[in-house]
Amino acid sequence: MSEPEPREPVIANITKRAAIYGRVSTDGQTTDNQIVALREVAARRGWDIAEVYLDNGISGAKGRDKRPGFDRMLKDASRRKFDVVMAWAIDRMGRSLRDLIEVIEHLEATGVDLYLDQQNIDTTTPAGKLLRFFADWAAKKWPLRGSLQLAAGGL
Repeated sequence: MSEPEPREPVIANITKRAAIYGRVSTDGQTTDNQIVALREVAARRGWDIAEVYLDNGISGAKGRDKRPGFDRMLKDASRRKFDVVMAWAIDRMGRSLRDLIEVIEHLEATGVDLYLDQQNIDTTTPAGKLLRFFADWAAKKWPLRGSLQLAAGGL
């Protein structure tokens, strides 16, 4: 009696649904290059584009309430209409560190990954997930560390 041949494990091939966010600060600029580049990345990775969100002629310093495409994207993230948000660069998402942290926390809370092309940040990968873990850890440790150093007499 011969042993059965080992079989390859069956792995579900789940295609990610991607949202592309493009933004330019002035009406004289265009998001076309950002969108084309991100569509190419999505195609290479086998991601389907669920939606493209645009804010043209709107500064990244403006709040979410002044950026309708950005606001709609974050609402759709809460509804899980996609699995990953793609942006050309981190400054397309916002100019304020506080705003960026809020966006990243919002996406994390909704289970949506983040891909930032120019910074080579991709939380869909193990390395990206590790980066996210360390960023979360550092955010929690630094306030405590700073408080301890202040109590000890200086930073």
